[in-house]
Amino acid sequence: MVSVRSFEALPCGSVHLVTLTDETGCAAEFLSLGATVRAVRVPDREGRPTDVVLGYETAGEYLARNAHLGNCIGRYANRIGGARFELNGKEYRLTPNEGENLLHGGAEGFDRRLWGFTTGEDSVTFRRTSPDGEEGFPGKLEVSVTYTLKEGCLTMDYRATTDADTVVSLTNHSYFNLAGQKGGPVTDHVLTVRADRYTPCGAGNIPTGEILPVAGTALDLRQPTALGDVFSRPELEATRGLDHNLVLSGGEGPDATLYCPRTGIAMEVTTSMEGMQVYTAGFLTERPGKDGAVYGPHHAVCLETQRFPDAMNHAAFPSPILRAGAEYHETTRYRFFVK
Repeated sequence: MVSVRSFEALPCGSVHLVTLTDETGCAAEFLSLGATVRAVRVPDREGRPTDVVLGYETAGEYLARNAHLGNCIGRYANRIGGARFELNGKEYRLTPNEGENLLHGGAEGFDRRLWGFTTGEDSVTFRRTSPDGEEGFPGKLEVSVTYTLKEGCLTMDYRATTDADTVVSLTNHSYFNLAGQKGGPVTDHVLTVRADRYTPCGAGNIPTGEILPVAGTALDLRQPTALGDVFSRPELEATRGLDHNLVLSGGEGPDATLYCPRTGIAMEVTTSMEGMQVYTAGFLTERPGKDGAVYGPHHAVCLETQRFPDAMNHAAFPSPILRAGAEYHETTRYRFFVK
C-alpha cells in the first residue's frame, strides 16, 4: 500500500512524505527532499512495530543539520581526495566540503535537493537531473532511485545515464539501530560482513590505493562480532570506531548481517556493489531526533554500499566511470526478520 501527503513547505519547495506498507506489517517513510529514508518500522520478536532508522522530526532539520540521516548520496558517495580527478586527459575541480576533500557529493549534493517522484503498487521512484558542472562534475546526469517494500524487504534500485563521461557512486546513508531509533548505543549489535579485504586510508580518511587483507585487523568481521568489542580497539581511535570501506567478497549469501539481541530484529544486506562503508557513527554529535529521541555517538551503524571512495584516483580500484550512453544500474536489498 502507498500513501502520499504534503510534509513541509521549505524555501526550496514543498516536501512530500511517501509511506509504503507491506503484508508483513513493515512500513517505510520517504521524503522527496534528498530521496530520504525517514523511517523503517518492522516487528520485533514480540510483534511490536519498531522504527529502526534514525531521522529528524522536520524536513528543515535535514538541511540545517549534518550527518546525512537516511539521505540518497550522490553524485559520488564518500570521499574524493583533493576534490579533484582526471578524466579523458582533463582535470576536474570539485567543491571541497571537508577540508580540501569532497565528501558525499559536495556542499550541495543530492541529499540537499528536491526530487520528483512517482509511485507504484509497492514502490516509489525518485528522479532528478543533475546538470553538467553541478559541484564540478562533468555531464548531465539523469538519475533515479526506486524504493520497493515487499515481504519484509526494502530494495533500493539505482539507475543513471549521462550525456558525457563522468563518475558515479550512489548510496543510501541510513543509520540503523535495530533496538529502535531511541535505542541508544549499538554496542550489543552483532555484525557480520563477508569481506576478506579492505582499502586502508591515510590523512583525511582518503584511501592510499592499497587493497589489504582484513585478517588480523579490527576490520575482520567475517565472523559475528559484537560492535562494542571493536569500538575501543586502539587502531580505530582516529575514526572513533569503524569508518572503513570493506571489499565485499561476492558470491552466494548476504554481504552483511546485523542483529540486535534486545529486540530479536535482524537485517541482511545484499548488494551488486563492490564496496561497503561500515560506519558506527563515532562522529555523530548529540542532537534531537524523531519522537523526542536524542541521538549521539555510536547510536547506529551505517552499511553504505558503494563504489570505492576516491576510486577515480587509484588505478588498482574498480573504475567508477560512467560512459556517455551507458547505464549505471546497481541494487541493494535490506531484508528484515526476527530470530
